[in-house]
Amino acid sequence: MTQWTLGVFLGTFSYCMAALPAARSLPHPFAPVATVLGAMLLALICVGWLLFFIHHISQAISVNHIVDRIAKETEGVIDEVMPWPHWPERLQQSQAPPATPDEEAVANPESGYIRFIDTRRLLDLAKQYHVRIRVLRRVGHFVPEGIPVAMVAKGERLDDDARARLLSAFDMGPTRTLQQDVEFGVLQIVDIALKAISPAVNDPSTGINCVDQLSRIMIRFASRQPPDELMFDPPGVIRVSLAWIQFPRLLDAAFEQIRMYAKGDVAVSLRLLRALGDIAASTPDAEFRQILVERGWRTVAGCAEKLGPDEMRELRTRQEGLAALAGAVSF
Repeated sequence: MTQWTLGVFLGTFSYCMAALPAARSLPHPFAPVATVLGAMLLALICVGWLLFFIHHISQAISVNHIVDRIAKETEGVIDEVMPWPHWPERLQQSQAPPATPDEEAVANPESGYIRFIDTRRLLDLAKQYHVRIRVLRRVGHFVPEGIPVAMVAKGERLDDDARARLLSAFDMGPTRTLQQDVEFGVLQIVDIALKAISPAVNDPSTGINCVDQLSRIMIRFASRQPPDELMFDPPGVIRVSLAWIQFPRLLDAAFEQIRMYAKGDVAVSLRLLRALGDIAASTPDAEFRQILVERGWRTVAGCAEKLGPDEMRELRTRQEGLAALAGAVSF
């Protein structure tokens, strides 16, 4: 939007400067009527565009608008990385293969965050050289220079060119991005929530809005099947093993810090329990629901340290509703 605005104003200025020499008084007075009308029309367009730009900026810098945009982008990442619906009855994959003495480390040549992993390239490389690649860190993790990013069984089969191809499957950068990193979108919203409920700012409304947006992300995540952590080719032969963030870890990233900072804020804590209830109501996975109930009781226990009996009564009532919804027994 800023580039469009700059383009409109610069285009109008350039047009007026180019049209200025057409108006002259010598040797004969001449006024280019059509050119002047065009300049006046462009001036009106600039005024209208400026008003639109001011309105857009006022919305773009709104905290609620920013949080909503981050949540939408994070949902888009989930849809791209996890296209298949969650299947609670799905058979569990085999355990990742343990480390073996013939593994060789592939060191990271430059410090940075893992922003993207090209799993297809890793699988093709492992199949071509008849090796097994074990990725040590997942998307979003920081890998210092010289620290192994992967271990390769029978790594002596990889020449320098193959090692370079393996490293090119990892997109490293100085900052995290939303290419594959669902957790990064969650942490951005959590940072906003923590600042909002801090004693210096004391803005529980923004904190509540952040909890609401986090709940929609978790509902979308819980409804999708995480990518496979083991890749086979041919079937039965493990070629690549790598970790992806799972539901319990993302749930803690979304709500654990907020829970700890909001122990004395009944409004945020109540909304946190309602968010857990919304997630539990949306997933058929009994294991997920049990995890949500446990996080709910943890929230209530933390609030008991700072809130009075009246506030705790409402919190316990909401938590009992969460437990009943999830089919769990209160404890």
